Amino acid sequence: MSVNLSPIQFRHTGLVQSVDSALAQAGLDPAFLELELTESFVMHDAERINVAMKALKTLGVDIAVDDFGTGYSSLSYLKRFPVDRLKVDKSFVRDIDSDPDDAAIVRAIITLGHALGLKVVAEGVETLAHLEFLRQHGCDELQGYYFSRPIPALEMEALLCARDTSQTDMNPPNDHEP
Repeated sequence: MSVNLSPIQFRHTGLVQSVDSALAQAGLDPAFLELELTESFVMHDAERINVAMKALKTLGVDIAVDDFGTGYSSLSYLKRFPVDRLKVDKSFVRDIDSDPDDAAIVRAIITLGHALGLKVVAEGVETLAHLEFLRQHGCDELQGYYFSRPIPALEMEALLCARDTSQTDMNPPNDHEP
């Protein structure tokens, strides 16, 4: 489960305790929780944020940098942060099949992420061309309307239960149109 944290939530002094309490209350293994922070936020007050990230990592949760490539990232900070995933912003994915610059940026982010030992997630996958490009370049995880439009939680549960377990995470369900 991925949860986007706002800057206000992340600055709250009791964040780590709140996350720990929520995990205990839900009976959720911390390995199944990913907290997402936007790249632009991570680059502000990086030292304090790094300390908070490390405290969250001690709980066992994953940390993702969302909207990667849209902010003013410092690669020196990126290598020091205890991050597990980079999420490529959909603004780069949208035209990877028609804009050579977007394609180059996405390839570079995938390469950078893998070189740093991170998983790379592409947001905004909407077409078969997106899917094929990202598979060809080794993107680890994909998300977007190609797989499903947003649906209510109960419908999502039914969708996941009905899904063929032999499919990989990068294959859309058979019963939904792209």
